Amino acid sequence: MPEPTKTRLTLANIAVMLPIELLVHAAVVGTHLPYVAKVLVLTMTATILVIWVAEPSAARMLRGWLHAPALRHRKRLVAAPALWRARTILKDKPGSLQKLTQAMAGLDTNILSIHVHPVAGGVLDEFVLSAPGEVREPDLLRALRAGGGADPHVWPTTALAMADGQTGALSLAARIAASPEELPLAVAELLRARIITGQASGSAEATPANGTVLKIPTAWHGPITFFRPGEPFTPAESARAHRLAELAEILAHRPAGL
Repeated sequence: MPEPTKTRLTLANIAVMLPIELLVHAAVVGTHLPYVAKVLVLTMTATILVIWVAEPSAARMLRGWLHAPALRHRKRLVAAPALWRARTILKDKPGSLQKLTQAMAGLDTNILSIHVHPVAGGVLDEFVLSAPGEVREPDLLRALRAGGGADPHVWPTTALAMADGQTGALSLAARIAASPEELPLAVAELLRARIITGQASGSAEATPANGTVLKIPTAWHGPITFFRPGEPFTPAESARAHRLAELAEILAHRPAGL
């Protein structure tokens, strides 16, 4: 359970302790013990009541009231829309996208952006989706298949996915123009991928990776290999990475003074 607020915890402890303390005081005051003994008995009794009786009893008896604000906040967080990236292959014919959007609407999921890439056997559609908080990855995969999508993939994402790919590539091109040696890091940022170096590059090349490994050539220190597990590179992403490599090569070999 979430931590209750101090105000509610204090009120709950008072509600539990007050009746018990009144009974204990009435019982002790009515005895013929010396004054100091009465004080000691009351002090020890109050301490034991607070530690062993009051707080545990309050936590059990008033649990719903104690944790109500935090539980309401947690419920709002769970119900808040979540962002997802999705990819699937559709047949390149009229009505395919409409069928898919209807399947998404069945989950109350909104398509925020879409990019279409021609591939063998149809088109690869890439979406950014806003789905209710209770919708999970299996739900989205079922909806994509029901909408006619083949080989669907879904990943949680953030608002950064809404940034236009072309705009991001242009921003990174400006970074490379200022410093061509920034190419590996710039492409890794563009593709949200990991750079593979040395022997790991050769092993990645030898292992089938279903499009999750991408190599871009460079004229000054050989090809650079990028790896993005579970998320294949699209043709558009590959083209942008290669164009950035060409730009870096041109700038790196530009005569001094130009």
